[in-house]
Amino acid sequence: MSVEVLDCATIVSFVEDDEAFNVTVLNRFAHLDADHDGLPSYAELLKELQSLRVFETHFGIDVKMDPNELAHVYESLFVQFDHDSNGTVDLEEFKSETKRMMLAMANGMGFLPVQMVLEEGSFLKNAVEHESAKLAA
Repeated sequence: MSVEVLDCATIVSFVEDDEAFNVTVLNRFAHLDADHDGLPSYAELLKELQSLRVFETHFGIDVKMDPNELAHVYESLFVQFDHDSNGTVDLEEFKSETKRMMLAMANGMGFLPVQMVLEEGSFLKNAVEHESAKLAA
């Protein structure tokens, strides 16, 4: 993990660079597809969602949530990716939803730079690295 500074333009620039964005999407998609059948299932994506522990911590302190409520949140997130409701997520669905979410983050972030702790290999970390490479060139 590292502390990085990013803004709306950093994210938008990354998403609009088809080559850079597609490489990141393909790598993440392959990582999520544990059984390598080309279609991550709910169970495969659930492991990723649970590992983030976004819903189970509040400022780093574990918070007890109703397991049924937590399951409903995870299912709702999966539905966002599974556009055709077939129980799996294909590469185009994953790419489309990831792009939509990244642009929504950029829109919500605005133009003022913010400092964030980013995990290596994350989409936002890749966006920062993409921007740094452009500036160095």
